[in-house]
Parts: sequence; C-alpha cells; structure tokens
Amino acid sequence: QVHLVEIGGGLVQPGDSLRLSCGVRGLTLENFAIGWFRQAPGKEREGVACIGRRGNVYFADTVKGRITTSRDDAGGTVILIIDSLKPDDTADYYCAASPQVSVKRCLNSSYVQVWGQGTQVTVSS
Repeated sequence: QVHLVEIGGGLVQPGDSLRLSCGVRGLTLENFAIGWFRQAPGKEREGVACIGRRGNVYFADTVKGRITTSRDDAGGTVILIIDSLKPDDTADYYCAASPQVSVKRCLNSSYVQVWGQGTQVTVSS
C-alpha cells in the first residue's frame, strides 16, 4: 500500500525553526519528485517547495530564503525545514509525490499521484 506520512507539526513560537519529515512507503522514492504544500485556514492550497529526483530544488517566493528540503531515497524520507517562522506560516502542511516531473511541475497539484494526510503547524506566541 502506498502512503506518505508527515511528522513534525505542532505549536511553535515566531522566529523558531521547524523540521517536518515525510515518510514514503510503497513506492520507489527515487522515481518521484516530492512537493510540499500548505493550506492556511480560509486560503487556497499553496505549493512551497519541491525536491526533484536528482536533488534539485525549487522554492516558492513566499518562503524562499527561509526553507530547505532534502531527501534520503534509501531511507524513504524527505525533510522540510522552515526557519524564522511567522504567524503567516500557520497552515496544514502536506507532502506529495509526483512521478517524473520537473521541480516546478511538482508544485502543480494536477501532477500529484499520492498525497500525505497532512500535519498541522501553528506559529503563535
């Protein structure tokens, strides 16, 4: 069975850093680009980061400079780190697998094959 599981959400203080993990099971991770999306209350879903099959990355302008992502294909894990968190970063965060697409296309949800269930991140003092 194919599934993606996000771990690491919770309540964090403004200015803190947060590490999210996406565990990938049931598919060959090396064949997929992994995108990170978020959806804030009352807002549309937004693609924020993607890591391609060769480790190349793409970040949305809204988070560029504060976000990194990495992948461990053998371990079936993709990591997202967000620094200098702001209240506007409050959202449900999802990882998603897109087969054999560019890093820009993997933030287009129409190319996503598998979604994680999401993890909630709240940035508040």
